[in-house]
Amino acid sequence: MFYIGNHTTSSKGYAAMGRQMVDNGGNTFAFFTRNPRGGRAKAIDPKDVEKFLEIATENQFGKLVAHAPYTLNACAAKENLREFARETMADDLNRLELTPGNYYNFHPGSHVGQGSETGIAKIAEVLNAVLTDAQSTIVLLETMSGKGSEVGATFEEIRSIMDQVEKKDKLGVCLDTCHVWDGGYDIVNDLDGVLAEFDRMIGLENLKAVHLNDSMNGLGSHKDRHAKIGEGEIGLEALVNVIRHPALQSLPFILETPNDDEGWTKEIAMLRQRRQE
Repeated sequence: MFYIGNHTTSSKGYAAMGRQMVDNGGNTFAFFTRNPRGGRAKAIDPKDVEKFLEIATENQFGKLVAHAPYTLNACAAKENLREFARETMADDLNRLELTPGNYYNFHPGSHVGQGSETGIAKIAEVLNAVLTDAQSTIVLLETMSGKGSEVGATFEEIRSIMDQVEKKDKLGVCLDTCHVWDGGYDIVNDLDGVLAEFDRMIGLENLKAVHLNDSMNGLGSHKDRHAKIGEGEIGLEALVNVIRHPALQSLPFILETPNDDEGWTKEIAMLRQRRQE
């Protein structure tokens, strides 16, 4: 089964997101758990969730990839910002139990001058505070592009975070193709080598989802600007190689390209066709 969809908005409600994804030709999707710039989360209607679960079952949906708000910085220098990260993650994980067994993706954070070692320790500290044995949601560390003081631009940094987290069975990784390319991993000319390095450092068994994006910038640019599929520096053929790769077949692929529903529908149809060729 090829699981592919796009990032949508949770303001529609679960059932509306599910119906829209079916219309787009998808069978998974990503959504922000709340306003991406922060704030309180919208109340969840259990009846809406029930309708969504029916849609998901009927259309053989894969795992969903919920996304934490961009303002969440688990390794911020200011304690009030780290407290926001802890409270937001704990609340989100509690809410996600209404749709059990899915993923919760977040940007590890920016160390803002404290150094990556301190940033890594603080991220792990927050994860150790919020992860529980009872949760069914797996929390995903997203690979980053390395702009500014971002933590997680190298597989080594992702591994270092994971090593300091106690409940490792509740943790995984989301690989963003734009981010790793901008971070210096050449998925165009050496996809096998990049995945072999990922396996050596992190373990492919810990790779749970892929953000499938082209990039507006070159290899190692550390910029993080997404492009539509085939219109960036990564290119269509390299991204088709990603979705065809034997090691990635069971994963959900999420489009975060600068599109509307019409554009995502075209990208999903094109990628489905190319994967089968």
